[in-house]
Amino acid sequence: MTGGGASADKAALRARALAARDAVRGAADTIFLSQALRPYPRAIVAGYWPIRSEADPLPALRGHPGPMALPVVVAAGQALIFRLWDGQTTVAGRFGAAVPPEDAAVVRPDVVIVPLVGFDRSGHRLGYGGGYYDRTLSALRAGGPVTAIGFAHSAQELDPIAAEATDQRLDMIVTEAGIIQLR
Repeated sequence: MTGGGASADKAALRARALAARDAVRGAADTIFLSQALRPYPRAIVAGYWPIRSEADPLPALRGHPGPMALPVVVAAGQALIFRLWDGQTTVAGRFGAAVPPEDAAVVRPDVVIVPLVGFDRSGHRLGYGGGYYDRTLSALRAGGPVTAIGFAHSAQELDPIAAEATDQRLDMIVTEAGIIQLR
């Protein structure tokens, strides 16, 4: 798809996936997310602070034995940065998400847990449309390997999502139903 058709299709898919996510009403089970993180005990794992009805990765992130980080929006149109997080201390960030304080070290994560609006079985994802995670994963991957793990409710699964040239694929997707290995 090209042009406005792709944007309109993604907007419709986004609306459908958000409605499905909102209807779930409840925290996503993090057992499978914790299991997906086990192979990375010393890796820097970046999660996210859930907003709206996003699946909450914080229990699994706090259970990770290695360093943890949270994303910080620097500015619109830019890649995210990640700051080390002690599992407790946060300040108000953009878009309603809590972030580590400004004096927390900026790090390059080895594993990024990615929030999703929707996903398909090919590893394509829909976010809110700002492109933050696509820019971020592209920049991280240009500097070396990084594992991108999408975390969502199984109700957010969509039929194949038309990919654009800037879209970054996920390496796995974790839902309350299990782990979907993609690469």
